[in-house]
Amino acid sequence: MTTMQYNFKKITTVPTAKDFIDVVLSRTQRQTPTVVHRGYAITRIRQFYMRKVKYTQTSWNEKLSKILEDFPRVDDIHPFYSDLLNVLYDKDHYKLALGQLNTAKNIIDKIAKDYVKLLKYGDSLYRCKQLKRAALGRMCTIMKKHAASLAYLEQVRQHMSRLPSIDPNTRTILVCGYPNVGKSSFMNKVTRADVEVQPYAFTTKSIYVGHTDYKYLRWQVLDTPGILDRPLEERNTIEMQSITAMAHLRAVVLYIVDASEQCGYTIKQQADLFHSIKPLFANKPLVIAVNKVDVRKLEDLKPEDAALIAGMRAAVRGPAALTLGEEEELPCMSTLSEEGVMEVKRVCCDKLLAARVEQKLASRRAGEVLNRLHVAQPKPRDNISRPAVIPHSVAINKAKKASGELKIVTEKMLQEENGGAGVYNADLRKNYLLDNDDWKYDIMPEIYNGKNVADFIDPEIDERLAELEREEEELEAKFQEDKAAAEMEMEPDLDDEEKELLGQVRARRSKLVSEHRRKKSVANNVPTMRRDRTSDPERRLTTTRMKESLGAMGIDTTLAVARARSASAVREGRKRSRSLAGNGGDEDVDAMDADGEEQPRVHSSKSRSVSVARRTSKSKGAGLRDESEKMRAQKLADKAQRKMNKRAKTGEADRVIITKMPKHLFSGKRGNGKTDRR
Repeated sequence: MTTMQYNFKKITTVPTAKDFIDVVLSRTQRQTPTVVHRGYAITRIRQFYMRKVKYTQTSWNEKLSKILEDFPRVDDIHPFYSDLLNVLYDKDHYKLALGQLNTAKNIIDKIAKDYVKLLKYGDSLYRCKQLKRAALGRMCTIMKKHAASLAYLEQVRQHMSRLPSIDPNTRTILVCGYPNVGKSSFMNKVTRADVEVQPYAFTTKSIYVGHTDYKYLRWQVLDTPGILDRPLEERNTIEMQSITAMAHLRAVVLYIVDASEQCGYTIKQQADLFHSIKPLFANKPLVIAVNKVDVRKLEDLKPEDAALIAGMRAAVRGPAALTLGEEEELPCMSTLSEEGVMEVKRVCCDKLLAARVEQKLASRRAGEVLNRLHVAQPKPRDNISRPAVIPHSVAINKAKKASGELKIVTEKMLQEENGGAGVYNADLRKNYLLDNDDWKYDIMPEIYNGKNVADFIDPEIDERLAELEREEEELEAKFQEDKAAAEMEMEPDLDDEEKELLGQVRARRSKLVSEHRRKKSVANNVPTMRRDRTSDPERRLTTTRMKESLGAMGIDTTLAVARARSASAVREGRKRSRSLAGNGGDEDVDAMDADGEEQPRVHSSKSRSVSVARRTSKSKGAGLRDESEKMRAQKLADKAQRKMNKRAKTGEADRVIITKMPKHLFSGKRGNGKTDRR
């Protein structure tokens, strides 16, 4: 059987029916469209309400399915947990609650399917809305009917989350016995658990788990509630937890007997309980331990009490359990003085290990594994003796060491002799490999006569560096000469003039390549043409060079030069007074002509702000014919902007989406009566 580990703390919280309805309907309201108009096409209205019904059904289905999947199925889990659920929560009630939720999920799916079919034939917005309202109302009514099941499952979840995580198949020690015999005290001694211990019965009301280590293995120790000797039908829930653990867990059972009878029950009563629950110990290792021997020793018992304990021990030797062995005595301990506690733990662990090994060997799988194994045994090839070869020096040292003549002093001994750890400083120089051992402890000066000794290790370092650099330059120059000579040899038929022309062409080509690489990495990667020295570092793009290059081709460049010079920026200080010439017919200024006559006002939406900031650039020509064309273009631009202004847009590229749910309208607590408006 595979190892199963159950973690009931991960079960999803089960909300109440009212909270369930609020969560699902609020989610539907938030995740689906909320606006529909009477003027929409009927198909669009149907789709609007069909989407709400389908989304609500999907939300119910997801949440109910999550609850049904998280809760363990009684028939699929380990029998120990199955019976424990039956003892604690009543298996029938548990199954009934889960079955009711499963039925509710199926009914909600059917309701959604039926109302979606009806919505397909809705002929008006009002009819579609009423169908949606009826569908959501029926779903909520169904969940209200199952409010009791939801509340019950939430109580079960809370209790199951507090159950200890028990692995039914791991190595386990199960401690059982009458109440107040020392079960919890034993567990506190052998594990790191902290179980409450009190001098009255039934202090432990549930199963507690602790862990301990033995032979480098992790062991699980279970402290069960006390059991009374009475019929199974009369036992309460606390006792039934212990019965369930003993019946289903593969563990070594440790039955503790109180020899002092301080627990309130005689040894005869404890023996009767042992024999009554003995069928539960079938096929399990069993250990009987006598506790509280510090109060009353085993030798001080009455003969009849000693006979009862001997009878219980005889039952341990039966075929249903492994025997202790004739040489072993009955384990005795005192959880108060911790006498014999570890011995009891050792006996329990050894018994369980032996039982598990025997069970594995008896299985068919062990035989299959053993059949595939072959253990090779070496055989002598001849009768010649071949003893181990030990060097002579090693043999001598061994003899001296045995006689005490040779004593090896280790660093640990030196450390203890010279003050211990933190005080002793190991001598690392004694292991130096030098030509003369007297040099090991010589002091190496770092500063001598005020100068660093390391600077004078190589006095010719500067000359050598200069020589290396000079040699590198000579090699580089020689390489360039050889390269040029090789290129010239490839053209043997050229005279001196052609060779000079070829050199110019190659120089021009290399210059173009470098120029292209520079522009590609600097100027051509920017979104706009740069007007600084980066794009023209040599200042070759001037009007003078343009006039010379185009003039050589017979092109008149007078107008181009004049336009370039007129468009160039003039660095002059800002005048304090307004100048008509300075405005130059700017469309944002009310200007007068040279004769003093008023010109018609130029239309502009920005004419009022002309005195606010200084213009940084002057538009001499925008591709328009005259001032009337500019004014007409400005009017068209303003007219196009009015539509954007009505929609609160700054322009055609404005894609800002305003808040659909303003925070001041949709945040905060809702008052009474606000949640029933759906």
